[in-house]
Amino acid sequence: MPRRDPKNMTRFWTDPAHPGLSMMHASFTTHEFPLHTHEALVVAVTEAGGSMVKSRGHIEQAHQEALFVFNPGEPHAGWMGRSSHWRYRSFYLAKPSMERLARDLGLPQLPGFTRNLFADADLIDGFLELHAACDGSEPADHRDELMTATFGRLFARHGGRPATQPVADRDLLRRAARLMHDRFAEPLLLGDIASALGLTTFQLIGLFKHTIGLTPHVYLTQVRLNAACRLLKRGRSLAETAIETGFYDQSAMTRHFKRSYAITPLQFASANRTASSSQFLPIRS
Repeated sequence: MPRRDPKNMTRFWTDPAHPGLSMMHASFTTHEFPLHTHEALVVAVTEAGGSMVKSRGHIEQAHQEALFVFNPGEPHAGWMGRSSHWRYRSFYLAKPSMERLARDLGLPQLPGFTRNLFADADLIDGFLELHAACDGSEPADHRDELMTATFGRLFARHGGRPATQPVADRDLLRRAARLMHDRFAEPLLLGDIASALGLTTFQLIGLFKHTIGLTPHVYLTQVRLNAACRLLKRGRSLAETAIETGFYDQSAMTRHFKRSYAITPLQFASANRTASSSQFLPIRS
């Protein structure tokens, strides 16, 4: 069994003035993230220590001179490596927040990113300042100014068009994803998905691995977790959410939630009921 360490602490909250914007301040000594995705754009900056991060088939090191950015739906994983401590701050911009930011920047839509790691010292300092402002009592207009300026520099400097997959693969993947999104609450089997696409299960696994770097099972789990987040935001109970999103039970949902997001479903639900949280919480709680 993985060792439970009470020094793995997270604080997660939302900004009521910016629908779709969530933030986390984390301090880890042992936590490992499996390959997972977010529906949101993710930006993370390290305050102290570091970790190893895997995305797009590459392993890179998180440290105080590295800014990580992940497109919505982009798989990534993380673990401590040789580091004994990792403290970082992260932003999660869901669709409403991304749309508002695009309007503020005068863009039809926000561009994606063709890589994940950036070493711009001014951007790192800017995102740390912005996160601290969102974590304190700074006036709303100051936070808005910092957010527009900091994200504006990031997109202007590094935003680009993500690499595309062959048309046939994109079509098959889109059909498989649609089936999972439509039927995630059911006990959906690998063979069911493969048959619907006219593939063998081996071909289906290969399709997911070479297009998005996840297995079909992991992708379906992420679909269920994203659906759970939406239900929890609407005030649904943990037990109801687990049943309605296709997890075996509430404990299974909680286990996957903690592994992928480093917070419990209860922390997530609480953050979406209140504007802020006053303390760090062990992720095992």
